[in-house]
Amino acid sequence: MPDTALPLTTLAPQQFASDNYAGICPEAWNAMHEANAGSVPAYGDDPWTQRAADALRDLFEHEAEVFFAFNGTAANSLALASLCQSYHSVICSASAHVETDECGAPEFFSNGSKLLVAASTDGKLTPEAIRALATSRSDIHFPKPRAVTITQPTETGLVYAIDEVKAIAAVCRELGLRLHMDGARFANACAALNCSPADITWKAGVDVLCFGGTKNGMGVGEAILFFDRGLAQDFDYRCKQAGQLASKMRFLAAPWLGMIKDGAWLRNGQHANACARRLAEKISGLPEIEPMFAVQANAVFLKAPESVLDALRAKGWRFYTFIGGGARFMFAWDADPARVDQLAADIQNASENR
Repeated sequence: MPDTALPLTTLAPQQFASDNYAGICPEAWNAMHEANAGSVPAYGDDPWTQRAADALRDLFEHEAEVFFAFNGTAANSLALASLCQSYHSVICSASAHVETDECGAPEFFSNGSKLLVAASTDGKLTPEAIRALATSRSDIHFPKPRAVTITQPTETGLVYAIDEVKAIAAVCRELGLRLHMDGARFANACAALNCSPADITWKAGVDVLCFGGTKNGMGVGEAILFFDRGLAQDFDYRCKQAGQLASKMRFLAAPWLGMIKDGAWLRNGQHANACARRLAEKISGLPEIEPMFAVQANAVFLKAPESVLDALRAKGWRFYTFIGGGARFMFAWDADPARVDQLAADIQNASENR
């Protein structure tokens, strides 16, 4: 029979439904290639893993404990589990990834720690919301609040300013809570705020960060940084038990060296953010097309008539509508400005031809 499969070189037009659609950036790819030489010890006892951990410590200006995991769900869930006993609770926003998109993994890996959800119209937690949940009950029948998790940027694409993180951290310290940051798109937040990684993490009061590599241009891999080193006790055992201890750890670690070495991690975030702004600016003022949230990082959320969304789908565009019913477009390190312009033109045509 003839081979009717499409050749691997046949590429579909670039989509912006998710920044997970992107491939591996050259810096991460080249670092993996360099690490693919020779024989080195397994399970992280290799020079690549040590150098990557040291590079992250240098980047954050802190002697943090550093671990590498395959994906964000495991990174977040294991980090939160390290902060809590099974009878504790974690305060989060209603739209937080740990609440809506991790299939109960935080509860599973913590043996039952409950997520306490704060209502939020924009995805952000506030000190007031944290205080209200943390002090709502103190009896033994209620899971004791132990930690707070914030997403930077949020699932709505908004970025916590440095002072906002500090205010949340202050409430956490007052109430005896630990502060975890889900940084799946942490590079985009640093690019948006034009600040150092230290400024919005340990200097602002964050105890542990999950730094996303996958959405920043790596093929796979997240870094977990414990700024309070005491909280990392036995975390290596958690990783092993959860299937997150890579036997060939150098291939999780080496891409971080490539990303950090000449600032590719930040350039990737800057480019993705710029493409989001590009789309937002080109469609600004179109009739019945409204931004749902301010464009601060690499996400654009649009409220539009269903006929407009259907017209975009008919043009072959993919997007999600799981937050508030609007169309979400996400931009990655490799977003093509010409393709962004095509999306803008199709939105304009759909709006004008209703």
